[in-house]
Amino acid sequence: MSELPTVPARVVAKPITKPLPPIGAPVLSQWSLRVLLTVPVTVALALLFHVSVSSREMPNETRLYTNFLLIVLGFFATASVAQMGWSGLRRWLHQMGPIFAAVVIFLGCWEAVTTWQRWLPLPYFPSPAGVLNNLVNDRAVIWDSTWHSLLLLLQGYALGVVVGLISGICIGWFPTARYWGMPVLKVLGPIPATAWIPLALIICSYFGWSTSTAAATGLIAVAVWFPVTMLTASGISNTRASYLDVARTLGAGRAFLIFRVAIPAAMPSIFIGLFMGLGSSFLTLVVAESVGVKSGLGYYLTWAQGWAEYGKVFAALVIMAIFFSTIMTVLFKVRDRVLVWQKGVIKW
Repeated sequence: MSELPTVPARVVAKPITKPLPPIGAPVLSQWSLRVLLTVPVTVALALLFHVSVSSREMPNETRLYTNFLLIVLGFFATASVAQMGWSGLRRWLHQMGPIFAAVVIFLGCWEAVTTWQRWLPLPYFPSPAGVLNNLVNDRAVIWDSTWHSLLLLLQGYALGVVVGLISGICIGWFPTARYWGMPVLKVLGPIPATAWIPLALIICSYFGWSTSTAAATGLIAVAVWFPVTMLTASGISNTRASYLDVARTLGAGRAFLIFRVAIPAAMPSIFIGLFMGLGSSFLTLVVAESVGVKSGLGYYLTWAQGWAEYGKVFAALVIMAIFFSTIMTVLFKVRDRVLVWQKGVIKW
């Protein structure tokens, strides 16, 4: 009988002797610790740089911006310690830490080319400290402008969504509505909503409506109506025939087919139209406020530019970025909630 071959000693696996951490203890690798300390270290360096060049700025601007960096530094330093016992905060810091660090680096570069080297001349390109100073000093006016912009945006967007959904469902389901509606979409839809400003003002003044507000609301609704209608109609008309056949076999009527089969199947396309309409509504809102409405962020931006207050212009741009991104994030959350059944099918 032949002997079994022996396994060479060099391929025999060695047992793991390193003890495992106790259950519930935070596990921090060298890489994760480096990520957690990225933002505090970056803010500290930005603060040191700002202090070194602060003599070139106004005292009130320097003091305000220094306090702002100290608050940010204290927040992230505290969060880096608190995450040791808070797993949710640890995940958030791992995910958002590099982004916040990039923002702080951008602010440092901005201050370097404006305050330190003066490559971008004043008053057209103020420093971050100057923009923050305008944000604080004009906070009452900015808050009032943001509130008016929000109301105007919600009115126009809601009107455009309602009309777009109705027309899109009709065009996508009924052949007669599709025959007459598609030419209208192809002819009027591509026209930018801002091109209708003169006609909107004339119509509102003819009927005696509040010219500026009604015209701006109508323009935003037009900007939202086209993408919502087009993509809703596309989603309804492309509903799988097998879904409709099964529902008809089980005795479903027309209303059930539309509201319980076609519309749920078209929800991904509908949400794409809602996102596109929201982006168009932002552009139309700013333009409409700058030409007619006497309040809002667009009006504040135009007023500041007319008085060469470019610090206020940059402040308005910062508020617009926060304002619009917040609304877009809310719509993302609604989409995730409604289309939760597609999480494993479609990645977004």
